[in-house]
Amino acid sequence: MNVLVDSFGREHTYLRISVTDRCNLRCIYCMPAEGIELRKKDQLLSFEEIERVARVFVEMGVDKIRITGGEPLVRKDLEELVLRLSALPGLKTLALTTNGVLLKEKIEVLKRNGLQALNISLDSLKKERFRELTLRDDWDKVMSGILAAEALGFEKLKLNVVIIRGKNCDEIVDFVEFVKDKALNVRFIEYMPFKDNQWNGDGVFTYAEMQQKIAEHYELIPLFGEPSEVAKNFGIKNHSGTVSFISSMSDSFCASCNRLRMSADGAIKSCLFYEPEINIREKLRAGCTDKDLQEMILYALKMKPEAHPPMEELAAMSNRAMVEIGG
Repeated sequence: MNVLVDSFGREHTYLRISVTDRCNLRCIYCMPAEGIELRKKDQLLSFEEIERVARVFVEMGVDKIRITGGEPLVRKDLEELVLRLSALPGLKTLALTTNGVLLKEKIEVLKRNGLQALNISLDSLKKERFRELTLRDDWDKVMSGILAAEALGFEKLKLNVVIIRGKNCDEIVDFVEFVKDKALNVRFIEYMPFKDNQWNGDGVFTYAEMQQKIAEHYELIPLFGEPSEVAKNFGIKNHSGTVSFISSMSDSFCASCNRLRMSADGAIKSCLFYEPEINIREKLRAGCTDKDLQEMILYALKMKPEAHPPMEELAAMSNRAMVEIGG
């Protein structure tokens, strides 16, 4: 029985766990230009602590967990955590979101240890533009990681592409063509405001605009999945790959949201765009019971708003940087 039901009747089955606030890229829409104050090692939850909290969440109704960061693969021995979480009774899906820089060297052991689904961030198919967006020259490493993951035959393999007007919106059709003969889902994500990420409403290239641009070249075929699916999904005539849109800014999916988040330092966030959070780290280390954990989780869930504010209001709100929350 799922007990993770909020004040608006939404049932929560999906937990996103950040394991670090460190990252080996400096993406302009994620990392503040001046950087962030990194958490010390003892401020981060240990693998044992993460495993325990994850088990409690699964017992309460979560059946999908995604490991995030920062960049999760910079966390030492992450494959050990994957092995631990994949063994949780009742967990149906274990996923990971990565920027792909370290993926090629780790992908085989991650899959062997139980990783089932993988999202890889890639915001440009052009090396120079990739450097401009990430402030690093790691395009070749990311591409090698994508090809290595594809070769291993992951059941769910997705590319995350944040689209920013004037930066990379001219590559939308190129990405669609890129997945023509690949078993990949390319997910176009609207540009979202976070702390000190230089967000401007003029930079938002909307889902409707993306869809129109693609429709000028390809026939989009609607695909329908779970009611809690956040993406708008489409097949493409004569394509092996598929296309999805994450329309957080222009057409929110709050009404069907089934997600909860836990930051690397143990804060439970009920909503990506909602500042209040409940930190469970000190209670964990003080010897709290599983029942105590359940009560703190339910308290955090009770705070979840019905919907996030319009994008202009979001830009003015105080919140952690995206790299601190976990994507």
